Amino acid sequence: MGHKKLTATPSSVQPIRQYKCSGFHRISYSWESLAMSSSLVESPRTFGDMMRMPVRFYKTIGEDIYAHRSTNELTSLLLKIYLYAGFINFNLLVCGELVFFYKSIQDFETVRLAIAVAPCIGFSLVADFKQLTMVVYKKTLIQLLDELEEMHPKTLLAQKAYKMADFERTMKRVISIFTFLCLAYTTTFTLYPAVKATVKYNFLGYETFDRNFGFLIWFPYDATSRNWVYWITYWDIAHGAYLAGIAFLCADLLLVVVITQLCMHFSYISGRLEAHPCDPDQDEENLSFLCSMIKYHDKCLTLCEHVNKMYSFSLLLNFLMASMQICFIAFQVTESTIEVILIYCIFLMTSMVQVFLVCYYGDALIAASERVGDAAYNQNWFQCSKRYCIMLKLMIMRSQKPAMIRPPTFPPISLVTYMKVISMSYQFFALLKTTYYRD
Repeated sequence: MGHKKLTATPSSVQPIRQYKCSGFHRISYSWESLAMSSSLVESPRTFGDMMRMPVRFYKTIGEDIYAHRSTNELTSLLLKIYLYAGFINFNLLVCGELVFFYKSIQDFETVRLAIAVAPCIGFSLVADFKQLTMVVYKKTLIQLLDELEEMHPKTLLAQKAYKMADFERTMKRVISIFTFLCLAYTTTFTLYPAVKATVKYNFLGYETFDRNFGFLIWFPYDATSRNWVYWITYWDIAHGAYLAGIAFLCADLLLVVVITQLCMHFSYISGRLEAHPCDPDQDEENLSFLCSMIKYHDKCLTLCEHVNKMYSFSLLLNFLMASMQICFIAFQVTESTIEVILIYCIFLMTSMVQVFLVCYYGDALIAASERVGDAAYNQNWFQCSKRYCIMLKLMIMRSQKPAMIRPPTFPPISLVTYMKVISMSYQFFALLKTTYYRD
């Protein structure tokens, strides 16, 4: 009986082959499928991948960062209408909170209600101002993102040289934690009253459904008189709270992505400078290399100035409000019931993590830009020409003034700033506690 000879050629595509061997089923994959899966796993990361979270979240409230690239004018118009309508509604709710605060502070018996609504007002005003900053500096933001996208390493080899995976891993962890906390705060405040009332009415045998809201707001009408009025008002507040949370969150996510990119570029410049051999026989190549590094460094510093221009004043307001928010929240935690304490603890964690997040990345930016000067000095510059040494000296001198975000009247944003904000919060808290019990 003849045997057929089986042959396999490289061009044959056999995704899966099964054969028996000693009673076991084994699966073998073709080289083509393995190569394809390997290329999918190790495909280069684009700048759009880094920007995915803030861009997607912003779109849920109608803000399209890349609207200038959109080819669908109708979609852009609808998003803009949705954004403006949402912020008009949100600011009407903030006005209601301010009226409630004013009315409550008139009588000592209701001062605690004023203290309860004060952190929410602070959060809302900061969210409002952050969105206003994005609108005012829209052109600067577009220019900044376009230049960062142009500078972004495009190939897998280049991204490994930039150590992009390490920077992206840290960035994703930070974004995930802060996003969870921020959305947990708005969700808890918004949904807790309805969930509590539903459980009491449907499962615990209460005869009436408690029509309460998660936020203390004054309305020019009776918002709890009828069921349909209550639920329309309730979901109107829910949308306002979500919009505030996303506006507050995404401005900081954008800052995290941008500073991560800038730190990555500064780190790459440092690595290239320190690794440069400084061969004394190749003076022209040395000068050419140093000129390219100086231009690269100067471009990164210019982008840092754009970031400072956009964020400096909004972060000043952010820190001042955060100090008062933490103070008022801490007071609520020490003077309330268990369920209120749990809700406000989430708010407290969100406020403290947000301030720490901004200060951490401000500190990282300072450290990364200062490292450029250290790396330049660590070269074998004494082997190079006098012209090279003069140029290197100028670069070191420039790096001694690091890139930073400088809010007016505040020191440059760093971990020292975080300690200052926490210290201010405690001082406000001690003053509030003393005043409240003395009266």
